Amino acid sequence: MTGPLEPLSPTDRTTVKREQDHAVTDRAALHALLREGLVAHLGVVKDDHPVVLPVAYAVDLDGPDDHGTLYVHGSVAADWLRRSVDATVCVTVTELDGLVLARSGFNSSMNYRSAVVIGTVRLVDDVDERDHALDLIVDHVVPGRAAALRRPTRKELAATAVLAVPLREASLKVSEGGPDDEPEDVEAGTWGGHVPLRRVADAPVSDPATPGEVPEHVLQRARDLGWDGGYDGA
Repeated sequence: MTGPLEPLSPTDRTTVKREQDHAVTDRAALHALLREGLVAHLGVVKDDHPVVLPVAYAVDLDGPDDHGTLYVHGSVAADWLRRSVDATVCVTVTELDGLVLARSGFNSSMNYRSAVVIGTVRLVDDVDERDHALDLIVDHVVPGRAAALRRPTRKELAATAVLAVPLREASLKVSEGGPDDEPEDVEAGTWGGHVPLRRVADAPVSDPATPGEVPEHVLQRARDLGWDGGYDGA
């Protein structure tokens, strides 16, 4: 993606109104969180009630939609997916970074990075774009994985739908550090602080029917996710 990036929150519905000190308007920070996250939650209205579902996703900053494209996929038989097409949805991605243990329940909280993307869903019906999006979703989980797998069959593709959401309308909030306690609570002597959290992978575990060594792209992904490299060949 070339050229200067437009700041976040370009519309009223993605402008942070509460805890504005946590708002981040740097669009590059949004892109970084979307690269790091693994699970998104998509919210859509079904009949008379909202439904929020976890989905695998991927992002193409050079995609055809405004400010890039966020892709999700699902079964063509899924009711939530059919209802999402041409509808306005909300997609969120959150990374939990710590537990903030204040000296009162009111001031206790969590450290996090949380993105909200709002937009109208487009059904991806172009074959090349759909194939590209599915590869991106596979590679978002483990970079380099798509090239190591067999290609999808016609039956699998017929059973799978890909949805695209533009990245233009988005907001990002970040909370970090320790508690913000009242002076009298600090003076009372109760312990306060925070517990940092991080996602850590263990060593890859081979399926019993898998011959040979674990592929390097899998080992590298485990390392990137915090695995210390100790491997017993399991």
